[in-house]
Amino acid sequence: MSNFIIRTAQERREQIRRDAANMGIKDDYISTLVETFYSRVRTDPELGPIFDGVIGDNWDPHLQRMKDFWASVALNAGRYSGKPVPAHTRLEGVSRRHFSTWLHLFRSTLKDTAPSPEAIDYFMERAERIAESLQFAMFGMPGLQTQDGVPTKSRTIDV
Repeated sequence: MSNFIIRTAQERREQIRRDAANMGIKDDYISTLVETFYSRVRTDPELGPIFDGVIGDNWDPHLQRMKDFWASVALNAGRYSGKPVPAHTRLEGVSRRHFSTWLHLFRSTLKDTAPSPEAIDYFMERAERIAESLQFAMFGMPGLQTQDGVPTKSRTIDV
């Protein structure tokens, strides 16, 4: 017989926050992570021009949005209310390769700044899922065909 633990949403949020805090993940670390990571993105020869073309001189609002996003992802803070899929599907000139570059920069930033080894794995697991989800939304799943035989990567999706 299995033992089930029934928790409220609030109890689950509190547990996520305790677990994250035990790894050293708090708002101040998320701020450091986001600031450091995006300073690297801005100087990256592949990613810098893409971000510059969309964000231009409006980095402060973007950085705050990303801090809220990662606090919501890592701490279940509930501060992010954006729509990342439509924002990313509108981008032009982005390929799967750019996601690999993004993940590589993110991992190296974590290795340089994370408060614990567990924090690296914690963030990377989430970053990889997010990247996979965005790639699926942007490019479809390679080789996957619909009932009408058209590969999903060839379809246009209006969001």
